[in-house]
Amino acid sequence: MMATSFPALLQRFFTDRLLQQRQASPHTIAGYRDTFRLLLRFTTKRVGRAPSALTVEDFTPILISEFLDHLERVRGNGNRTRNARLAAIHAFAHYVALNEPAHALLCQRLLAIPSRRFERKVVQFLSADEMNALLTIPDPSTWIGRRDRTLLLVAYQTGLRVSELIGLKREDVVLGPGAHVRCVGKGRKHRQTPLRRDAVVALEAWLGTPAGAPTDPLFPSIQGRALSRDAVERLIARYAAAAAERCPSLQGKRVSPHVLRHSTAMELLHHGVDRSVIALWLGHESVETTQMYLHADLRLKEKALSHTTPLLVKPSRYKPSDQLLAFLEAL
Repeated sequence: MMATSFPALLQRFFTDRLLQQRQASPHTIAGYRDTFRLLLRFTTKRVGRAPSALTVEDFTPILISEFLDHLERVRGNGNRTRNARLAAIHAFAHYVALNEPAHALLCQRLLAIPSRRFERKVVQFLSADEMNALLTIPDPSTWIGRRDRTLLLVAYQTGLRVSELIGLKREDVVLGPGAHVRCVGKGRKHRQTPLRRDAVVALEAWLGTPAGAPTDPLFPSIQGRALSRDAVERLIARYAAAAAERCPSLQGKRVSPHVLRHSTAMELLHHGVDRSVIALWLGHESVETTQMYLHADLRLKEKALSHTTPLLVKPSRYKPSDQLLAFLEAL
């Protein structure tokens, strides 16, 4: 019995394993696809054969390790991205080992390549003043300016992931009493997020001109298609750079769609919203994921510090030194 070729295995991995058996989400498919695009280009240069002429034996542990190093050195990817690429390769190695036992030893060696540990940095977020400065940059007299301002406002108001944001259709917006947006988020969870009055006003104006079909993208490109993730990242970075001239605290900050999502969470946290509600709002799998916002919130730590007693100072009760101060203290 002839062994299945590498191109056939890779195609079946996507069509049979991911799409039919696992019913993976479009985001997972896209992530795995991008991994193998990069890997095939890298391997083609190293081996000197076209992707369709490669074999399973070409993908040795040494080559995969060199590919992961290439992601870091040449493409500037961090450990999180490196681990995501390696996870896609591991998934393919599992599939090959099950379907082609002759390659089981090679697959076992590939699966032994470990993920990298990474630092969990304090999350970045924008203050209300910084967000207001960002919202003043898009030009409301132009179609693109109105689209971008509405997009920024909805992103900050709802805390949607960028994939959820660009996936919104016009029919996903419900205006009037109980205004909200509907989305299908990570893990295929359906979510409804309420809207404040300012976001409702912006969306009413945006949906009014020009009119479109219910299934049209809520935030289309000039060609009428849904915006790409890269397009949203670029427009946010561009507006943030312009806003930094008016708001000095934005200088040096890297503002991304995920920073806007973090800003939503911090705004809710500062207003006393419970962590479990924030987790539901953002579509987190677990309340523990929301714990990172407590670490990032310096205000909560300062409040806790105010309840402590400095060292070498004897605890005592405050006693007003003046009758008028005593009166005010008693109110």
